[in-house]
Amino acid sequence: MKRFLVLVFSVFVSVIGCTDRDDELDGVWVRVKNVSTLHYDSIQVGGEGMVHTNVAPDSYSGYLKYETAFKYAYIDISADGETYVLQPTDFVGGTPLPFGYYTYRVGLDEGGSVTLDFSID
Repeated sequence: MKRFLVLVFSVFVSVIGCTDRDDELDGVWVRVKNVSTLHYDSIQVGGEGMVHTNVAPDSYSGYLKYETAFKYAYIDISADGETYVLQPTDFVGGTPLPFGYYTYRVGLDEGGSVTLDFSID
């Protein structure tokens, strides 16, 4: 009986320990990694309500749930009293991302232009 209880407990712990956030996807979740040397006071990714705030250099924002997201996006950064914008020229033919967790690594090049690299978490 003791062996049986140990076995049941071990199986239970294994099953619970093997679940992660990808097991129950309920939307498209996006976060931002600040790959610049500036502190981002706010960074809008996509629509008006999708604003990540207070993102320090080499840090991540929290995830926000998006109705629709793509591998590229409109970006509006407020940092040190300046505004930096990345305006995609063409969304035609873009495929919406499936449910999952994603990171936009957002930075600024030497000329002050916004850079964007996409990754799947």
